Amino acid sequence: MKTLDRYLVSELGPPMLFGLSAFTLIFVITQILNIAKLVSEEHAPLLAAVAYFVLQLPGIIVLVIPMALLLGVLLATQRLSGDSEITAMKAGGISLYRIAAPLLVVGALASFVSLFLQEAVAPISQDRAVYVREEVIKHAAAIPQSLVTSQDLPGGGRQVTAASAFQPSSQTLDHVTVIQYDRTGHPAQIVVADHAQFQVDAWIFQNASVYRFDADGPTISSFPSMRVDLGERPAQFIERVRSNNPEEMSRSEIMRVIHDGHLTVPAMRSYAATYQSKLARPFAAFVFALIAIPFGLRPVRGGGSGLGFGIAVAIVFAYYVVSTVFLSIGSAAAALALPAAWAPNVIFTIFGAGMLRRAGSV
Repeated sequence: MKTLDRYLVSELGPPMLFGLSAFTLIFVITQILNIAKLVSEEHAPLLAAVAYFVLQLPGIIVLVIPMALLLGVLLATQRLSGDSEITAMKAGGISLYRIAAPLLVVGALASFVSLFLQEAVAPISQDRAVYVREEVIKHAAAIPQSLVTSQDLPGGGRQVTAASAFQPSSQTLDHVTVIQYDRTGHPAQIVVADHAQFQVDAWIFQNASVYRFDADGPTISSFPSMRVDLGERPAQFIERVRSNNPEEMSRSEIMRVIHDGHLTVPAMRSYAATYQSKLARPFAAFVFALIAIPFGLRPVRGGGSGLGFGIAVAIVFAYYVVSTVFLSIGSAAAALALPAAWAPNVIFTIFGAGMLRRAGSV
């Protein structure tokens, strides 16, 4: 990394951390009020309430990273421009595009970090948060609702699991039926049990009967207990009942729900649109960095960081309004999901590139 790159990145650090703190605080204020309500009104253990709050943070940080980068680049370029450092660099033969390059690289890296957190960290954290909320804080009673899940088997075929109810307190499924289909779609095995309890990392079926179908005909076996892989953790069963919000899932989880085949056509379109949107959305960090550079180069008469924060909020608001509109369009038809998801990034990238080109020609 050259001296110029190190200098520009170091200038970006403090305002970006400020933006990360400021925008995170805006999001967590409501969560802090919820913690107070859980402790005072629902008599939840303080540590459990705090744990629930902390487990919500990865999902919040995913949203905040692009906003923080936008504010950081905006304030950094405002300071460099206000102190005539940009002018001095250009006088020394350094083009504006060369100055913008390290800031855009940081934007690209932030996009991939945001994508990683969204796919690998936030869903697991949300899973655990649901468990804490339902079992530790609310002491949830039985969920008297039929559950159906489906997963692909490693050797081909599918496994469908159905249960009449789920007991969160004991992590138990009632009246469970597991049907395994072979590659041709014919039933190969059916397991029926009174209960299935999750222990450590597996489901233990109680009073289970196993029906196997092969060339010699069906056979029946009974077991007082047996271990079965259902492909779902207890928190995932709770989440499946309590919230079918694809925004709280990873892209792989969304695709699995789509492949389950239990969604209505409108729901499937909505899931498909969110699936594509969750890939495009983290790259808003790069787009915001691109837009922030020419905005930061504009002459500022007073206002300082307060004005920069206001501009950042306005850009974020405009971006997410456009994103919401295109998400609705993408939900109208499966074929529109991909172009609608990336349309906001394309529109704002063209806008930012045009502004940067104009600024570079001055």
